[in-house]
Amino acid sequence: MGNWFTCCVQRREKVAGIPKAEILTFVNSIGTSEHASHPLPVPDKNSTGKKRTGIVPSPRSESEILSSPYLRALLLSELAKATNNFHRDCLLGEGGFGYVYKGWLCEETLTASRPGSGLVVAVKKLKPRGLQGHKEWLSEVNYLGQLRHPNLVKLIGFCLEGENRLLVYEFMPRGSLENHLFRKSASVVLPWATRIKVAIGAARGLSFLHDAEPQVIYRDFKASNILLDPDFNAKLSDFGLAKSGPTGDHSHVSTQVMGTQGYTAPEYLTTGKLTAKCDVYSFGVVLLELLTGRRVMDKKKTGAEQNLIEWATPYLHDKKKLFRIMDTKLEGQYPRKAATIAATLALHCVHPEARGRPDMSFVLSALEQLPSKYTSGRPFGDRRKVSKSRHKSESSLPGSVRTKHASRVSEGTKSPRERS
Repeated sequence: MGNWFTCCVQRREKVAGIPKAEILTFVNSIGTSEHASHPLPVPDKNSTGKKRTGIVPSPRSESEILSSPYLRALLLSELAKATNNFHRDCLLGEGGFGYVYKGWLCEETLTASRPGSGLVVAVKKLKPRGLQGHKEWLSEVNYLGQLRHPNLVKLIGFCLEGENRLLVYEFMPRGSLENHLFRKSASVVLPWATRIKVAIGAARGLSFLHDAEPQVIYRDFKASNILLDPDFNAKLSDFGLAKSGPTGDHSHVSTQVMGTQGYTAPEYLTTGKLTAKCDVYSFGVVLLELLTGRRVMDKKKTGAEQNLIEWATPYLHDKKKLFRIMDTKLEGQYPRKAATIAATLALHCVHPEARGRPDMSFVLSALEQLPSKYTSGRPFGDRRKVSKSRHKSESSLPGSVRTKHASRVSEGTKSPRERS
Protein backbone atom coordinates (compact mmCIF):
# COMPACT_ATOMS: atom_id res chain seq x y z
CA MET A 1 0.00 0.00 0.00
CA GLY A 2 3.06 2.24 -0.22
CA ASN A 3 1.78 3.76 -3.45
CA TRP A 4 -1.14 5.50 -1.82
CA PHE A 5 -1.54 9.03 -0.51
CA THR A 6 -3.35 10.27 2.50
CA CYS A 7 -4.38 13.89 2.46
CA CYS A 8 -3.08 15.02 5.84
CA VAL A 9 -4.70 18.30 6.68
CA GLN A 10 -2.87 20.67 8.99
CA ARG A 11 -4.64 23.33 11.06
CA ARG A 12 -8.04 21.90 10.24
CA GLU A 13 -11.15 23.92 10.84
CA LYS A 14 -14.73 23.42 9.80
CA VAL A 15 -15.93 25.66 6.98
CA ALA A 16 -19.41 24.93 5.66
CA GLY A 17 -18.98 21.34 6.84
CA ILE A 18 -15.78 20.80 4.84
CA PRO A 19 -12.33 20.62 6.46
CA LYS A 20 -10.31 23.77 5.85
CA ALA A 21 -6.84 22.93 4.60
CA GLU A 22 -4.13 25.47 5.37
CA ILE A 23 -1.61 23.15 3.72
CA LEU A 24 -2.28 19.84 1.99
CA THR A 25 0.60 17.42 2.48
CA PHE A 26 0.65 14.10 0.66
CA VAL A 27 2.49 11.13 2.19
CA ASN A 28 3.25 7.72 0.78
CA SER A 29 1.14 5.54 3.02
CA ILE A 30 -2.23 5.55 4.70
CA GLY A 31 -1.86 7.53 7.90
CA THR A 32 -3.38 6.42 11.15
CA SER A 33 -3.78 9.95 12.50
CA GLU A 34 -7.24 11.17 13.31
CA HIS A 35 -6.65 13.86 10.75
CA ALA A 36 -6.20 11.38 7.89
CA SER A 37 -8.72 11.38 5.08
CA HIS A 38 -9.53 8.63 2.62
CA PRO A 39 -6.55 7.58 0.47
CA LEU A 40 -6.10 9.07 -2.97
CA PRO A 41 -3.99 7.48 -5.71
CA VAL A 42 -0.44 8.71 -6.22
CA PRO A 43 -0.44 10.95 -9.31
CA ASP A 44 1.85 10.12 -12.16
CA LYS A 45 5.05 12.12 -11.80
CA ASN A 46 4.67 13.24 -15.39
CA SER A 47 1.14 14.52 -14.83
CA THR A 48 2.03 17.44 -12.58
CA GLY A 49 4.01 20.48 -13.44
CA LYS A 50 3.56 19.78 -17.13
CA LYS A 51 4.66 22.33 -19.66
CA ARG A 52 1.69 24.02 -21.22
CA THR A 53 1.20 22.77 -24.74
CA GLY A 54 -1.76 24.63 -26.26
CA ILE A 55 -0.94 27.96 -27.85
CA VAL A 56 -3.62 30.64 -27.72
CA PRO A 57 -2.27 34.06 -28.79
CA SER A 58 -4.09 36.76 -26.85
CA PRO A 59 -5.53 39.26 -27.37
CA ARG A 60 -6.50 38.96 -31.03
CA SER A 61 -8.63 41.11 -33.25
CA GLU A 62 -11.95 39.88 -34.61
CA SER A 63 -10.55 39.57 -38.12
CA GLU A 64 -7.66 37.42 -36.84
CA ILE A 65 -10.06 35.18 -34.94
CA LEU A 66 -12.30 34.65 -37.95
CA SER A 67 -9.36 33.85 -40.21
CA SER A 68 -8.46 30.64 -38.36
CA PRO A 69 -7.05 28.05 -40.80
CA TYR A 70 -8.95 25.32 -38.92
CA LEU A 71 -12.40 26.80 -39.60
CA ARG A 72 -14.58 27.45 -42.60
CA ALA A 73 -16.84 30.45 -43.09
CA LEU A 74 -20.22 28.99 -44.13
CA LEU A 75 -23.22 30.55 -45.85
CA LEU A 76 -26.49 30.99 -44.00
CA SER A 77 -28.38 29.71 -47.05
CA GLU A 78 -26.40 26.45 -47.02
CA LEU A 79 -26.96 25.92 -43.30
CA ALA A 80 -30.68 26.56 -43.79
CA LYS A 81 -30.77 23.86 -46.48
CA ALA A 82 -28.73 21.50 -44.32
CA THR A 83 -31.29 21.75 -41.50
CA ASN A 84 -34.41 21.79 -43.69
CA ASN A 85 -34.75 25.53 -43.07
CA PHE A 86 -34.17 25.03 -39.34
CA HIS A 87 -37.18 22.78 -39.11
CA ARG A 88 -38.56 21.64 -35.80
CA ASP A 89 -37.93 18.01 -36.74
CA CYS A 90 -34.20 18.79 -36.82
CA LEU A 91 -34.18 20.53 -33.44
CA LEU A 92 -31.79 18.87 -30.98
CA GLY A 93 -32.14 21.28 -28.09
CA GLU A 94 -32.49 24.86 -26.97
CA GLY A 95 -31.34 27.12 -24.19
CA GLY A 96 -30.67 30.72 -23.28
CA PHE A 97 -28.09 30.90 -26.07
CA GLY A 98 -30.45 29.81 -28.85
CA TYR A 99 -31.23 26.58 -30.72
CA VAL A 100 -29.22 23.57 -31.90
CA TYR A 101 -30.25 21.70 -35.04
CA LYS A 102 -29.11 18.51 -36.70
CA GLY A 103 -27.92 18.96 -40.26
CA TRP A 104 -26.02 17.30 -43.10
CA LEU A 105 -23.13 18.74 -45.10
CA CYS A 106 -21.00 17.45 -47.95
CA GLU A 107 -17.67 16.44 -46.40
CA GLU A 108 -15.55 17.93 -49.20
CA THR A 109 -17.31 21.23 -49.86
CA LEU A 110 -19.26 21.72 -46.60
CA THR A 111 -22.31 22.64 -48.63
CA ALA A 112 -25.77 21.30 -47.84
CA SER A 113 -26.32 17.59 -48.37
CA ARG A 114 -29.41 15.40 -48.41
CA PRO A 115 -30.63 14.24 -45.00
CA GLY A 116 -28.96 10.95 -44.12
CA SER A 117 -25.98 11.49 -46.41
CA GLY A 118 -22.67 13.23 -45.95
CA LEU A 119 -21.32 14.66 -42.71
CA VAL A 120 -23.71 14.89 -39.77
CA VAL A 121 -23.30 18.19 -37.91
CA ALA A 122 -24.85 20.17 -35.08
CA VAL A 123 -25.74 23.74 -36.01
CA LYS A 124 -26.08 26.23 -33.16
CA LYS A 125 -28.16 29.27 -34.10
CA LEU A 126 -27.69 31.98 -31.51
CA LYS A 127 -30.45 34.30 -30.39
CA PRO A 128 -29.69 37.96 -31.09
CA ARG A 129 -28.46 39.25 -27.73
CA GLY A 130 -26.57 42.38 -28.69
CA LEU A 131 -22.94 42.93 -27.77
CA GLN A 132 -22.78 40.22 -25.09
CA GLY A 133 -24.11 37.59 -27.47
CA HIS A 134 -21.55 38.55 -30.09
CA LYS A 135 -18.72 38.45 -27.52
CA GLU A 136 -19.66 34.92 -26.45
CA TRP A 137 -19.97 33.77 -30.07
CA LEU A 138 -16.57 35.27 -30.87
CA SER A 139 -15.03 33.70 -27.75
CA GLU A 140 -16.15 30.28 -28.89
CA VAL A 141 -14.70 30.81 -32.36
CA ASN A 142 -11.49 32.10 -30.80
CA TYR A 143 -10.79 29.12 -28.56
CA LEU A 144 -12.26 26.23 -30.53
CA GLY A 145 -10.80 27.70 -33.70
CA GLN A 146 -7.30 27.13 -32.32
CA LEU A 147 -7.39 24.39 -29.72
CA ARG A 148 -7.67 20.77 -30.82
CA HIS A 149 -8.02 17.92 -28.33
CA PRO A 150 -9.95 14.61 -28.26
CA ASN A 151 -11.95 15.87 -25.28
CA LEU A 152 -12.97 19.20 -26.77
CA VAL A 153 -15.86 19.27 -29.21
CA LYS A 154 -14.66 20.03 -32.74
CA LEU A 155 -15.81 23.31 -34.26
CA ILE A 156 -16.07 22.89 -38.04
CA GLY A 157 -17.13 26.35 -39.13
CA PHE A 158 -19.14 29.48 -38.45
CA CYS A 159 -21.55 31.86 -40.11
CA LEU A 160 -21.72 35.62 -39.59
CA GLU A 161 -24.31 37.34 -41.77
CA GLY A 162 -26.00 40.47 -40.48
CA GLU A 163 -27.54 39.66 -37.11
CA ASN A 164 -27.23 35.92 -37.73
CA ARG A 165 -24.50 34.13 -35.81
CA LEU A 166 -24.16 30.38 -36.17
CA LEU A 167 -21.63 27.75 -35.20
CA VAL A 168 -21.23 24.31 -36.77
CA TYR A 169 -19.86 21.44 -34.70
CA GLU A 170 -19.24 17.75 -35.05
CA PHE A 171 -22.42 15.87 -34.15
CA MET A 172 -22.42 14.14 -30.77
CA PRO A 173 -25.07 11.41 -31.04
CA ARG A 174 -25.47 10.66 -27.35
CA GLY A 175 -26.19 14.25 -26.40
CA SER A 176 -25.23 15.75 -23.06
CA LEU A 177 -24.32 14.14 -19.76
CA GLU A 178 -27.22 16.07 -18.23
CA ASN A 179 -29.73 14.14 -20.34
CA HIS A 180 -28.34 10.77 -19.27
CA LEU A 181 -28.16 11.62 -15.58
CA PHE A 182 -31.33 13.56 -14.95
CA ARG A 183 -33.92 13.03 -17.67
CA LYS A 184 -36.62 10.55 -16.74
CA SER A 185 -36.88 9.61 -20.40
CA ALA A 186 -33.27 8.36 -20.43
CA SER A 187 -33.51 4.81 -21.76
CA VAL A 188 -30.22 3.52 -20.36
CA VAL A 189 -28.81 4.04 -16.86
CA LEU A 190 -25.14 5.01 -16.95
CA PRO A 191 -23.19 2.19 -15.24
CA TRP A 192 -20.32 2.94 -12.88
CA ALA A 193 -17.55 2.31 -15.42
CA THR A 194 -19.17 4.69 -17.91
CA ARG A 195 -19.52 7.43 -15.30
CA ILE A 196 -15.84 7.19 -14.46
CA LYS A 197 -14.99 7.19 -18.17
CA VAL A 198 -16.98 10.40 -18.62
CA ALA A 199 -15.31 11.98 -15.59
CA ILE A 200 -11.86 11.08 -16.92
CA GLY A 201 -12.61 12.46 -20.37
CA ALA A 202 -13.93 15.73 -18.96
CA ALA A 203 -10.92 16.00 -16.63
CA ARG A 204 -8.57 15.53 -19.59
CA GLY A 205 -10.29 18.34 -21.43
CA LEU A 206 -10.02 20.70 -18.45
CA SER A 207 -6.39 19.73 -17.82
CA PHE A 208 -5.55 20.48 -21.42
CA LEU A 209 -7.11 23.95 -21.12
CA HIS A 210 -5.30 24.68 -17.87
CA ASP A 211 -1.98 23.61 -19.43
CA ALA A 212 -2.46 25.85 -22.48
CA GLU A 213 -0.28 28.95 -22.92
CA PRO A 214 -1.74 31.26 -21.91
CA GLN A 215 -3.94 29.24 -19.63
CA VAL A 216 -7.62 28.90 -20.55
CA ILE A 217 -10.24 28.95 -17.79
CA TYR A 218 -13.43 27.29 -19.00
CA ARG A 219 -15.74 29.08 -16.51
CA ASP A 220 -18.90 27.16 -17.41
CA PHE A 221 -18.17 23.52 -16.60
CA LYS A 222 -21.47 21.69 -16.02
CA ALA A 223 -23.26 18.50 -17.01
CA SER A 224 -25.14 20.11 -19.90
CA ASN A 225 -21.85 21.25 -21.49
CA ILE A 226 -20.33 17.75 -21.48
CA LEU A 227 -21.27 16.02 -24.73
CA LEU A 228 -20.90 12.30 -25.40
CA ASP A 229 -19.89 10.49 -28.58
CA PRO A 230 -21.14 6.99 -29.53
CA ASP A 231 -18.61 5.38 -27.17
CA PHE A 232 -19.42 7.76 -24.29
CA ASN A 233 -16.19 9.70 -24.69
CA ALA A 234 -16.73 13.11 -23.10
CA LYS A 235 -16.09 16.38 -24.93
CA LEU A 236 -16.38 19.89 -23.55
CA SER A 237 -18.61 22.26 -25.52
CA ASP A 238 -19.79 25.87 -25.32
CA PHE A 239 -16.75 28.11 -24.84
CA GLY A 240 -18.75 31.33 -24.78
CA LEU A 241 -17.63 32.18 -21.24
CA ALA A 242 -14.04 30.90 -21.54
CA LYS A 243 -11.37 33.33 -20.41
CA SER A 244 -7.60 33.50 -20.67
CA GLY A 245 -6.01 32.86 -17.28
CA PRO A 246 -3.55 35.02 -15.36
CA THR A 247 -0.09 35.62 -16.77
CA GLY A 248 3.21 36.70 -15.28
CA ASP A 249 3.05 37.44 -11.57
CA HIS A 250 -0.73 37.75 -11.52
CA SER A 251 -2.56 35.18 -9.39
CA HIS A 252 -6.01 35.73 -10.87
CA VAL A 253 -8.08 37.50 -13.48
CA SER A 254 -10.60 40.07 -12.28
CA THR A 255 -13.76 39.81 -14.34
CA GLN A 256 -17.53 40.09 -14.25
CA VAL A 257 -19.04 37.12 -12.45
CA MET A 258 -20.65 34.79 -14.97
CA GLY A 259 -21.56 31.12 -14.89
CA THR A 260 -24.32 28.80 -13.73
CA GLN A 261 -25.84 28.70 -10.25
CA GLY A 262 -24.49 25.87 -8.15
CA TYR A 263 -21.43 25.25 -10.31
CA THR A 264 -19.69 28.56 -9.61
CA ALA A 265 -16.88 28.68 -7.04
CA PRO A 266 -17.78 30.67 -3.91
CA GLU A 267 -14.69 32.92 -3.97
CA TYR A 268 -15.42 33.88 -7.58
CA LEU A 269 -19.00 34.78 -6.67
CA THR A 270 -17.91 37.06 -3.86
CA THR A 271 -14.77 38.67 -5.32
CA GLY A 272 -14.89 38.28 -9.11
CA LYS A 273 -11.36 36.82 -8.96
CA LEU A 274 -11.12 34.04 -11.52
CA THR A 275 -8.53 31.23 -11.36
CA ALA A 276 -8.23 27.68 -12.68
CA LYS A 277 -9.33 26.49 -9.23
CA CYS A 278 -12.80 27.82 -10.11
CA ASP A 279 -12.97 25.13 -12.81
CA VAL A 280 -11.80 22.55 -10.26
CA TYR A 281 -14.74 23.48 -8.03
CA SER A 282 -17.16 23.06 -10.93
CA PHE A 283 -15.60 19.70 -11.75
CA GLY A 284 -16.15 18.57 -8.16
CA VAL A 285 -19.83 19.49 -8.46
CA VAL A 286 -20.22 17.43 -11.64
CA LEU A 287 -18.36 14.52 -10.03
CA LEU A 288 -20.88 14.64 -7.18
CA GLU A 289 -23.70 14.62 -9.72
CA LEU A 290 -22.18 11.52 -11.32
CA LEU A 291 -21.98 9.79 -7.95
CA THR A 292 -25.44 10.74 -6.69
CA GLY A 293 -27.52 11.11 -9.85
CA ARG A 294 -28.82 14.40 -8.42
CA ARG A 295 -28.74 17.94 -9.78
CA VAL A 296 -26.60 20.44 -7.89
CA MET A 297 -29.68 22.63 -7.38
CA ASP A 298 -33.11 21.04 -7.19
CA LYS A 299 -36.03 23.16 -6.00
CA LYS A 300 -38.27 20.09 -6.03
CA LYS A 301 -36.40 18.79 -2.99
CA THR A 302 -36.92 20.10 0.53
CA GLY A 303 -34.53 21.62 3.05
CA ALA A 304 -30.81 20.88 2.68
CA GLU A 305 -31.52 18.43 -0.15
CA GLN A 306 -32.13 21.37 -2.50
CA ASN A 307 -28.38 22.00 -2.51
CA LEU A 308 -26.36 18.93 -3.46
CA ILE A 309 -23.13 20.02 -1.76
CA GLU A 310 -24.81 20.87 1.56
CA TRP A 311 -26.74 17.62 1.52
CA ALA A 312 -23.90 15.32 0.44
CA THR A 313 -20.98 16.73 2.45
CA PRO A 314 -21.74 15.00 5.80
CA TYR A 315 -21.86 11.62 4.03
CA LEU A 316 -18.67 12.25 2.06
CA HIS A 317 -16.74 12.38 5.34
CA ASP A 318 -17.79 8.86 6.35
CA LYS A 319 -17.18 5.99 3.95
CA LYS A 320 -19.61 3.83 5.93
CA LYS A 321 -22.41 6.25 5.12
CA LEU A 322 -21.43 6.99 1.53
CA PHE A 323 -23.93 4.47 0.17
CA ARG A 324 -26.73 6.74 1.41
CA ILE A 325 -26.02 9.33 -1.27
CA MET A 326 -24.99 7.07 -4.15
CA ASP A 327 -27.33 7.00 -7.13
CA THR A 328 -29.96 4.33 -6.45
CA LYS A 329 -30.20 3.68 -10.20
CA LEU A 330 -26.77 2.03 -9.92
CA GLU A 331 -28.44 -0.61 -7.71
CA GLY A 332 -25.27 -1.06 -5.69
CA GLN A 333 -23.23 -2.08 -8.73
CA TYR A 334 -20.09 -0.06 -8.03
CA PRO A 335 -16.81 -0.91 -6.24
CA ARG A 336 -16.82 0.49 -2.73
CA LYS A 337 -13.16 1.57 -2.67
CA ALA A 338 -13.44 3.34 -6.01
CA ALA A 339 -16.57 5.15 -4.89
CA THR A 340 -14.85 6.19 -1.66
CA ILE A 341 -11.86 7.62 -3.50
CA ALA A 342 -14.06 9.41 -6.04
CA ALA A 343 -16.13 10.89 -3.20
CA THR A 344 -12.99 12.04 -1.38
CA LEU A 345 -11.73 13.62 -4.58
CA ALA A 346 -15.04 15.44 -5.06
CA LEU A 347 -14.89 16.65 -1.46
CA HIS A 348 -11.49 18.25 -2.03
CA CYS A 349 -12.57 19.77 -5.34
CA VAL A 350 -15.55 21.57 -3.76
CA HIS A 351 -13.47 22.92 -0.87
CA PRO A 352 -14.83 26.40 -0.03
CA GLU A 353 -11.36 27.92 -0.45
CA ALA A 354 -9.37 27.76 -3.68
CA ARG A 355 -6.11 26.84 -1.92
CA GLY A 356 -7.76 23.75 -0.47
CA ARG A 357 -8.46 22.31 -3.93
CA PRO A 358 -6.10 20.15 -6.00
CA ASP A 359 -4.98 21.03 -9.52
CA MET A 360 -6.75 19.34 -12.41
CA SER A 361 -3.56 17.41 -13.18
CA PHE A 362 -3.83 15.70 -9.79
CA VAL A 363 -7.57 15.12 -10.19
CA LEU A 364 -7.01 13.54 -13.60
CA SER A 365 -4.22 11.28 -12.38
CA ALA A 366 -6.34 10.08 -9.44
CA LEU A 367 -9.29 9.29 -11.70
CA GLU A 368 -7.16 7.53 -14.31
CA GLN A 369 -5.99 5.05 -11.70
CA LEU A 370 -9.52 4.06 -10.69
CA PRO A 371 -10.37 1.80 -13.67
CA SER A 372 -7.26 -0.39 -13.46
CA LYS A 373 -7.40 -0.68 -9.68
CA TYR A 374 -11.05 -0.76 -8.78
CA THR A 375 -13.73 -0.90 -11.45
CA SER A 376 -13.60 -4.70 -11.53
CA GLY A 377 -13.73 -4.91 -7.73
CA ARG A 378 -16.46 -6.24 -5.44
CA PRO A 379 -19.68 -4.23 -5.78
CA PHE A 380 -21.18 -2.44 -2.81
CA GLY A 381 -24.00 -4.67 -1.61
CA ASP A 382 -26.59 -6.83 -3.27
CA ARG A 383 -28.16 -5.53 -6.49
CA ARG A 384 -31.70 -6.20 -5.23
CA LYS A 385 -31.29 -4.65 -1.80
CA VAL A 386 -29.21 -1.49 -2.13
CA SER A 387 -31.84 0.57 -3.94
CA LYS A 388 -33.99 0.28 -0.81
CA SER A 389 -31.23 0.60 1.75
CA ARG A 390 -30.75 4.37 1.54
CA HIS A 391 -33.65 4.85 3.93
CA LYS A 392 -32.77 1.99 6.29
CA SER A 393 -30.58 2.07 9.36
CA GLU A 394 -26.93 1.19 9.05
CA SER A 395 -27.54 -2.07 10.88
CA SER A 396 -29.32 -3.46 7.84
CA LEU A 397 -26.60 -2.68 5.32
CA PRO A 398 -25.91 -5.48 2.85
CA GLY A 399 -22.63 -7.26 2.45
CA SER A 400 -19.56 -6.81 4.62
CA VAL A 401 -20.61 -3.46 6.12
CA ARG A 402 -23.63 -4.73 8.04
CA THR A 403 -23.32 -5.20 11.78
CA LYS A 404 -22.83 -8.50 13.60
CA HIS A 405 -26.38 -8.24 14.87
CA ALA A 406 -27.72 -7.91 11.33
CA SER A 407 -25.61 -10.87 10.25
CA ARG A 408 -27.01 -13.04 13.04
CA VAL A 409 -30.57 -12.04 12.19
CA SER A 410 -29.95 -12.83 8.53
CA GLU A 411 -28.33 -16.15 9.46
CA GLY A 412 -31.31 -17.05 11.62
CA THR A 413 -33.73 -16.62 8.74
CA LYS A 414 -31.95 -19.20 6.59
CA SER A 415 -33.12 -22.76 6.29
CA PRO A 416 -30.95 -25.50 7.88
CA ARG A 417 -29.77 -26.52 4.41
CA GLU A 418 -28.69 -22.93 3.59
CA ARG A 419 -26.87 -22.54 6.92
CA SER A 420 -24.91 -25.71 6.29
